[in-house]
Amino acid sequence: MKNLGKKAKDKVSGMKGILTSRIIYLNGCIQYGLTPKYDPKTGNGKYPDSTWIDEGQIEILPTGEVIPKSNAVKEKKSPGGSQVHLPR
Repeated sequence: MKNLGKKAKDKVSGMKGILTSRIIYLNGCIQYGLTPKYDPKTGNGKYPDSTWIDEGQIEILPTGEVIPKSNAVKEKKSPGGSQVHLPR
């Protein structure tokens, strides 16, 4: 969860964007949703879809976080498993 909200790049395709989601599969594979920046010139009023990238292919860019740490997503442990709580 520590990488969510950071700017990143796919090492294979060169795609850049923001890490907006994370998924862990039953087999242990971890992928992040990489969402490219919206371009009003080519976007036709639609935001771009996220692309799922394997964790090992992701390079965190040194440009910093998009979401400040005070507003970052927090994960809490509970008897039923992890729960994600978004800031209000």
